[in-house]
Amino acid sequence: MRRRSYLSLGLLLVAQLTGAVSQVLPAAEGTSPTEWATGLPEDVGLDSGVLAEMFDYARQHEIPVHSVQIVRHGRLVLDSYFYPYRVEMRHDVASVTKSVTSTLIGLAIQKGYLHDVHQSIVDLFPDRSFVHRDERKSRVTLEHLLMMEVGWDCGFEPKEARLYEMRRTSDWLQFMLDLPMVAEPGTRFAYCSGNPHVLSIILGKTTGTNALAFARSELLGPLGISDVAWPADPSGNNYGWGDLQLRPRDMAKLGQLFLQRGRWGERQILSESWVHTATDNHVERTVNKDHYGYAWWVKGEDRPGMFEAVGRGGQRINVWPLKDVVTVFTGGGFEPGDLGQFIVRSLRSDDPLPANPEAASRLRDRIMAAAKPPPPQPIKQAPATAERISAKPIKMSANGLGVQELTLTFDGKAEAKADLRFDGHIEHLLVGLDGVERSSTNAQAGLPIACKGEWVAADAFLLQVDLVGRINFYKIKLTFSAHSSKVDVTLNERTGLNDEEFSGVLAE
Repeated sequence: MRRRSYLSLGLLLVAQLTGAVSQVLPAAEGTSPTEWATGLPEDVGLDSGVLAEMFDYARQHEIPVHSVQIVRHGRLVLDSYFYPYRVEMRHDVASVTKSVTSTLIGLAIQKGYLHDVHQSIVDLFPDRSFVHRDERKSRVTLEHLLMMEVGWDCGFEPKEARLYEMRRTSDWLQFMLDLPMVAEPGTRFAYCSGNPHVLSIILGKTTGTNALAFARSELLGPLGISDVAWPADPSGNNYGWGDLQLRPRDMAKLGQLFLQRGRWGERQILSESWVHTATDNHVERTVNKDHYGYAWWVKGEDRPGMFEAVGRGGQRINVWPLKDVVTVFTGGGFEPGDLGQFIVRSLRSDDPLPANPEAASRLRDRIMAAAKPPPPQPIKQAPATAERISAKPIKMSANGLGVQELTLTFDGKAEAKADLRFDGHIEHLLVGLDGVERSSTNAQAGLPIACKGEWVAADAFLLQVDLVGRINFYKIKLTFSAHSSKVDVTLNERTGLNDEEFSGVLAE
């Protein structure tokens, strides 16, 4: 897919392209900013020419990045969006959510709802009994949950099997407390998404509300962040591990808060000691070369002092105090380091660079074109199969995506329709047949779904479903039998969530 970027350069450009004028306010002193002070990259020592190369690289390699933001010296100097993602959309930040949940635990301690990170989780739930009683379980603390070193049987299996098991139960807390212990707490790292959900439940129990309401009061509200969505479990506890939706600029605010050691304007929102402790290296042996703090990943000696919140598919809030820079990425399945290398190269100086009109113009040309969809392509002649299967439901066998039925409708135009029935509801999607995605609204998430499709053979149709702000990107290939109602289905998801083959039956 062609991907392009959108960038605001300075107040005038922000006004022209987004319709919003940012207030130029100090980042660390004076009135608390609700919008970003902006500027050109050269104003803060970045090279616009190198940043233009980053966009060229992303386009040439068809990297599914959705946005890139750079804040340096308190100024937003890069605010880019890649079609079909747009500036006004929220984005699922995936496991970046874990860093937010961790921060809320710090605030709950700061506000006196919790004593400290050494509280026993068993003591926090005195009314709960659980199976697999084990003396080690009584030694599990909040800190062990924050560091992913609980010791119970979770986080060791591929693709987070325990998370899906938990979600199929009626009592998610009970499921976690019932897990058998396999190691002494504090001795073995295991990336378990159920851990931060237990923290979310603890937030609800101790504050008398849920994580989202507490965040609006103590974290998001003071930062001027209002456009938020965060799903909850059957008991009303927000998912502590993921699925929080934020706008990229607001993700940058969270990074800037940590860069400023918990201070925002004239207010110390989060204690400096918590910022230091949460981003310190507590766990050296993790699943990769990075270290782990309190749900923040800590870089090694090659990037001293750098830490980041990390989410599946390319979601990042990267904070580098040594360079006074915050970088945000969102995407649909890419490695941010592929683009981050250009940002590192663009850091020429801690002081302003001389104006570079040629580089600024080159960057501006790319971003003005980036807001537009790719040009439509000639529509291929539809095979006879299109008329034969049009408007006829395809009943699906069991599959990981949960699609029960798919109906494609072709009318000879540049668009088709796809109706997907799954999990008790139907998504009505428009499908571009000219190489340009058409957008529909995901009623459940309140975010767009962009779709396009093509006949890749006389008997095979490829449907591409981009959930845009929800990260996932699906390719569904349907191969129709010429002599029966059988349909062979191949499903691929770009980040690896679903890759399988199953079958369907075309209604006659």
